[in-house]
Amino acid sequence: MNTVRSALAAARALGLDRLDAQLLLAHVLGKPRAWLLAHDDEALGDEQAARHAALCRERADDVPLAYLTGEREFHGLPLAVGPGVLVPRPETEHLVDWALECLQGRTAARVVDLGTGSGAIALAIARACPQADVTAVERSAPALAIARGNGQKLGLAVQWRAGDWWQPLKGERFDVVVSNPPYIAEGDAHLAALRHEPRSALSAGADGLDDLRAIVEGAPSHLVAGGWLLLEHGYDQGAAVRALFGHPAWASVGTRRDLAGLERCTGACLKSETTPESAGN
Repeated sequence: MNTVRSALAAARALGLDRLDAQLLLAHVLGKPRAWLLAHDDEALGDEQAARHAALCRERADDVPLAYLTGEREFHGLPLAVGPGVLVPRPETEHLVDWALECLQGRTAARVVDLGTGSGAIALAIARACPQADVTAVERSAPALAIARGNGQKLGLAVQWRAGDWWQPLKGERFDVVVSNPPYIAEGDAHLAALRHEPRSALSAGADGLDDLRAIVEGAPSHLVAGGWLLLEHGYDQGAAVRALFGHPAWASVGTRRDLAGLERCTGACLKSETTPESAGN
């Protein structure tokens, strides 16, 4: 007889992490994970057991858990995700927090999220700062469709634009620009474990900096004086990204670390007569 205990044991035999196996079983059963812990001997139907086993095999092949459950929480928001869109990472929440700091004291601020993917950053900012006018740009049609759907489901107002980085924003300026662009170098060994996620959302040139360069180079034409550009990057790219802000138009160049102490986000302010130094500290 198939039971909760036997299903989890089978997942363990595949080498699956216990938490992942529990979350997948909870998803199949439509129960909270806590329910499983108190119902070890609960019988499973053949279809339920087979569905769980199939999901566990996919997870063992490195398919993201969020693709298998169809959802990922980000900054307190439940977001739909699926193949064709990058799974939001906890590290990116630091980028949202920094953007919200930069928005403090600004009324009717304009914000744009470049390469929005699932819409995670744009929607988190729209929820936390409802007075802001938030725009999101995405070049992938499947990803943009998921982002729009998340916005509709959450009832959050974001202007969605199709296009590549600055291309759909001609003549527009913003108070805060945020982006988590592709930044993994082509040929990086880590890409093998990420093979189920869209390569176009992960890798950017021989050194991983191609898209970061394009964003920094175009930013002065799209920021108001005193506006901020905030970028996520790889844990070992802090110095390289700070160097991209070497033009004298930039001030308050700084890098934020994640909870592991790794350099994760770098930003700078476009110079004005009164540069808000404190927001970058």
